[in-house]
Formats: sequence, structure tokens, C-alpha cells
Amino acid sequence: MIYEANYKRLNQLIPDLDTLTVETYRKSKSGGFMDLSFEVLIKGTDQFTCALAHYFEQNGDLVADPDMEIRVVPSMKMIEALAYQDQFGYRVVYPEPGKVNIRAKKELNQFLGQWLKNLIAQGHKLEPETQKAEG
Repeated sequence: MIYEANYKRLNQLIPDLDTLTVETYRKSKSGGFMDLSFEVLIKGTDQFTCALAHYFEQNGDLVADPDMEIRVVPSMKMIEALAYQDQFGYRVVYPEPGKVNIRAKKELNQFLGQWLKNLIAQGHKLEPETQKAEG
């Protein structure tokens, strides 16, 4: 299933994915590509929500593009896209309690899978303490 496949991909980027804390912030630089930022936003007992983003500068401001919120459930070895934003807009899978945007859920999880594949191919790694820095 896509949730498990995406977990494996994220775990390639973040080898210690199962042990992150709410204070975790990391950045990856990979020569010639946009920097990648990662931050744990909310940590529960069996899951956490994180943000994964590229940033570029426009008119002196940093713009996230793309920026995704992702739910991680280490015990089930799965992740799920929750929200996506770029310079053109914002999409959310769960617009309010008890409601699911099925189309956004499918499309955002598919996008997340492709983006993670691209990040791995670009050589990004979000490791503890030592950040990968090339070029």
C-alpha cells in the first residue's frame, strides 16, 4: 500500500525516523538542488506530525514550495499526507473533524511518494547531528 511504501522512502531520508522527538529540526543540502527542511511539529504517544519543505527566496521572503504536513505512525510503519502548500495554494486531506477530502488524500499521497523518490535520487539525507552538505 502507498502508506507503507512512502514510510520506507521517508525512512531512507531519515534513518532514525522511529525515535524522533518534538524538538527535531533538520536540513539537508544536496549539490545543485533546493535545500530540504524537516521539522517534527506534534508528537503523540504512537504517532507524530512533521513538515517537509523546500524553500526559495522571492522578493526577500522565504517561500515554501512545496511544503507538506505528514502524519507518521512508526508502530504501523506508515505515513500519510495531511496537507500540501506551494506558492499557488493550499490543500488539506481532513478539512474538519469527521470529513475527508478523498481526492486530496489520493493525490497528495501519490505526490508525496514521487517527491520522496526524487529527494532520494537527489541525494538528500536528514540524519541526526551531522547534516549532509555537498557543493
